[in-house]
Amino acid sequence: MHNIDVIDKKILRLMQIDALLSVADIAEKVGVATASCWRRIGRMEKSGIIKSQISVIDPKALGLEVEVSLRITLDKTQTNAFDRFIEAARKVKEVNEIQTFLGRVDVRLNILARDMAHYQEIYRSQILLLPHISDIEALMVITNVMTKDGVPL
Repeated sequence: MHNIDVIDKKILRLMQIDALLSVADIAEKVGVATASCWRRIGRMEKSGIIKSQISVIDPKALGLEVEVSLRITLDKTQTNAFDRFIEAARKVKEVNEIQTFLGRVDVRLNILARDMAHYQEIYRSQILLLPHISDIEALMVITNVMTKDGVPL
């Protein structure tokens, strides 16, 4: 665990709320000098606490109306099944999230598609061709009730 103090936590909270805030604005809100704030942010970036600053894009605003979560069980009798599956799944551009698990389900893929016909096309022409699949369960997302992009500080 990295050592962060109360000021670092305040900086991180502000950055999670609005990544477009300038260092000067953050410094003012936190009550430190701009140079000090800049050094703190640089230290947290260098230590890996701050991984990146991104823009969060609403998929629906781009016409991606369908979201499906696929729970996949792999045939683990095959050598390097996980590695080969994940390498191939990364190449499917409509996959926007890949998670691995311990338990009955090995992998979860999150798929974004324009509509059900588009999803069906992705599923048939790309997902079913991924290596080492033993079982797939599809869960269609109806409503996203809550998403937290940040971490509790």
